Amino acid sequence: MAHAVFSYGQRTALVTGGSKNIGLAIAEKLLQAGLRVAILSSNAEHLQAAQAQLQDKGYAPSIWHGDVADVAQLPALLQRIHAHHGSIDILVNCAGILDLSAVEDTTEAMWDRVLDVNLKGTFFVTQQCIPYLKQGSHPRIINIASNAGRMGGYANAMSYTASKGGMISLTYGLARRLAPFGITVNCVAPGTIESDMSRMRDAQTQQQLLEKFPLGRIGTSEEVACAVCYFASQESGFSTGAVLDVNGGMFMG
Repeated sequence: MAHAVFSYGQRTALVTGGSKNIGLAIAEKLLQAGLRVAILSSNAEHLQAAQAQLQDKGYAPSIWHGDVADVAQLPALLQRIHAHHGSIDILVNCAGILDLSAVEDTTEAMWDRVLDVNLKGTFFVTQQCIPYLKQGSHPRIINIASNAGRMGGYANAMSYTASKGGMISLTYGLARRLAPFGITVNCVAPGTIESDMSRMRDAQTQQQLLEKFPLGRIGTSEEVACAVCYFASQESGFSTGAVLDVNGGMFMG
């Protein structure tokens, strides 16, 4: 009789930005693992579509509408999520937006929006989840950064690079601060992944990026989701402050 390699228990995972692309794939994988999953997104239409898609597959995630950059509304929102599920044991910070502007064309408004969602949102959602994670079972924080945060990127704006590099630094710092509470903090750093984000680039840029991958292809959202599943598992308890690169070999270090 086959046995599962990883175990997850009766735990709840909150996935920010979980209504599309990588976030939705993560939510589905965690549901497949038997976890309760709450999906948070700022796009109500995408939330409804994600819920319908997952329900068609036999899963029952809860969906929550909110903007991670709106710090003032986070305490009440997270309190409702916790009350609904009875726990928040795993936090996956996946909410993010992409900026493709050139250095010379980046506006202050776009810089602020990207940093607000990708970096500020990650920190304050984490901050507000800490009391629940301290009460949780095998508590985990998993940040979804980017290859751009590891080595600067090739076709993205500096706002995106800065935000993802900041997420990686947050991973290191939070891992040290939260270790005494048994909360692990790790990071998955994808390279170019087939998604709405990757399709924002023109065909020539996509081909140029493809040529930089030693494995000769871009990745899938499911491959990123599987990496998240390791960090979410009960068996990953001795891994903290780690960055797992899922990037086809573009960055090795």
